[in-house]
Amino acid sequence: MIEVEGLSKHYGSVTAIRDVALSVSRGEIVGFLGPNGAGKSTTMKILTCFMPPTEGHAIVNGFDILEKPLEIRKSIGYLPENVPLYKVMTVERFLRFSAQAKEVPAKEQNKSVGRVLGDCGLEAVRHRIIGNLSKGYRQRVGLAQALINNPPILILDEPTIGLDPTQIVEIRALIKGLGEERTVVLSTHILPEASQICGRVIIINKGHIVATDTPENLRSRLQGSPRIKARVNGEASAVMQAIGSVPGVLSVTKGSEPQEFDIEVKRGEDRRAEIVRHVVKNDFDLLEFQTVHLSLEDIFVQLVMEEGGQA
Repeated sequence: MIEVEGLSKHYGSVTAIRDVALSVSRGEIVGFLGPNGAGKSTTMKILTCFMPPTEGHAIVNGFDILEKPLEIRKSIGYLPENVPLYKVMTVERFLRFSAQAKEVPAKEQNKSVGRVLGDCGLEAVRHRIIGNLSKGYRQRVGLAQALINNPPILILDEPTIGLDPTQIVEIRALIKGLGEERTVVLSTHILPEASQICGRVIIINKGHIVATDTPENLRSRLQGSPRIKARVNGEASAVMQAIGSVPGVLSVTKGSEPQEFDIEVKRGEDRRAEIVRHVVKNDFDLLEFQTVHLSLEDIFVQLVMEEGGQA
């Protein structure tokens, strides 16, 4: 669906992206992650034929970005970071205008407008002036215009930026539902967003790709030795000695909270049951016990810091 190879963009002496290569298959929801200024928006603008690359090439829905830009634009629904809306129009009038601009056949325009009003939860505000809507509803209108010609690909650039927590939850649920029928590339620096919506993530930093995989595979690759966090009521040194005597336990350290202990065990060995038995056997009260997994935030920070150190 999207194939990118050797993509670079230079602004004079400044390199926004360099040698970017990525692939997105049909039906995937992919998170395009990176800190501010990493090159996310530049890549999105090139893929949507908003501007050409300096080097490299990309194929989107079977079309080359340099040879068939108009065909690609017809294939993509694009929601930029700053949604361009005519705020003096009503929601319905703006969507009809968008349908005309995207060359939706006249006999299908009523059906298309009705479809996106329903999909984006806009029926109740269809006759309201866009400028009088909340930011959450304006974001929905932006999504609706991206969907008006029923494109097979959606590219969303920071779709929840500036929204309140309730609006963020609503837009995330909406995007997840839309991804059931089309390919979605979600550009964001808000990592919980990607972990809740996307099946795979692509991480970019300082203009080039540093990782691409599912969050689970990245976690497995970077986790190192399995770690367990336990809260045990007992004298710290005695607790550490009891847990440390379990075969396969590499280290036991005092945690940051009272009665908290961080336990590291050998990779590939599940010692949870034995640790619990040793704690109980020594008459300590086990208050909490959980395996610690890397979050997407941990993965992101580790990859970006490693890449920065190598640079």
